[in-house]
Amino acid sequence: MANPKPVVPPRVPCEHCLLRRRPVFRDFSPQELAFVSSFKIAEMPAEPGMLIMVEGEQNPSLYTVLTGWGFRYKILEDGRRQILNYVLPGDMIGLQGNVMAEMQHSVEALTRMTLCTFERERFPSLFRNHPSLAFDITWMASREESMLDEHLLSIGRRSAQERAAYLLAFLDWRAKGTMNERKSGVQLPLTQQHVADTLGLSLVHTNKTLRKLADQGLVRWLDRGCAVMEPEGLYRVAGWRPPNEGKRPFI
Repeated sequence: MANPKPVVPPRVPCEHCLLRRRPVFRDFSPQELAFVSSFKIAEMPAEPGMLIMVEGEQNPSLYTVLTGWGFRYKILEDGRRQILNYVLPGDMIGLQGNVMAEMQHSVEALTRMTLCTFERERFPSLFRNHPSLAFDITWMASREESMLDEHLLSIGRRSAQERAAYLLAFLDWRAKGTMNERKSGVQLPLTQQHVADTLGLSLVHTNKTLRKLADQGLVRWLDRGCAVMEPEGLYRVAGWRPPNEGKRPFI
């Protein structure tokens, strides 16, 4: 079962949303902003380790990440975990529940998070009355599919070192775009166990692989995560470069 979810009244008006100040996100029209302001019912804080959504359960809410990191995952009966992707500011959580009736994966807070909360029952009115926002939802779902394609390619065909380089480069690129950090100030709040569960490797193999990247000066492991020192070097090792997405939407 998911942990209790304390819900508090909205504290950040959508007109003053922190995400709207970041150049990676597109702006809303006045009509869109008015709808999103009425669509949002609260903000929910989440502490590290809190389960925001649980596989197999229904949830009456949708969420947009305002601050912090989380991750999506599935878990086998014997406890083995596969991390599917990470959620950062601007990402929507729970969209799958609108289509599948119940969640097909779980979502856990990786750091302290703040989540904008929306009523799932009002979601159809977005499609009826705001086609541009409906297109934004389609864009986000397509983008998630594209990211999962790349992750599957990584697990299926990249070597262990290429997998690790891709994951850290990918998360560093995403964090620099969506979080209010200086270009050189992003720290990925991952443990090596998170990396192992994302890459489908044992913890021992993961440790050896990450040590090779650190020995090359590409990354540096800290007490509470990982700092990417040479993104271009990781791109070369992974055989990957960030896509040119342009301005991206959020709700």
